[in-house]
Amino acid sequence: MFTTIVVPAAQTKASAVPESEVLRRRNEELEKELKKSIEREEKMKEELNKTWEKLRVAEEAEERLCSQLGEFEAEAVDQARIYRTRIRTLMDQLSTAQKLLQSDQITIPDSQ
Repeated sequence: MFTTIVVPAAQTKASAVPESEVLRRRNEELEKELKKSIEREEKMKEELNKTWEKLRVAEEAEERLCSQLGEFEAEAVDQARIYRTRIRTLMDQLSTAQKLLQSDQITIPDSQ
């Protein structure tokens, strides 16, 4: 990620750039890279925070859905019990009616 500038250990007289200038330029490059790195880090932190918030919202929604599902299941069980009781009552009534019909040998004419 960081670029490297090779600075010769001993500069010749032909070199027009003094060592302090080379170091100053290198320092500027490093500062720019540091600034970019800090900016990337800040973006990543913001993205992480947004992701955490989305996760929190999703977890809350999951909890609400699970709670609602539990309530619906309890209601369905209650309704099933009520229907089963009603069906048993109707079956008992039908059985009693059939016994009465058989004991008196009453025939019910077809309604055609």
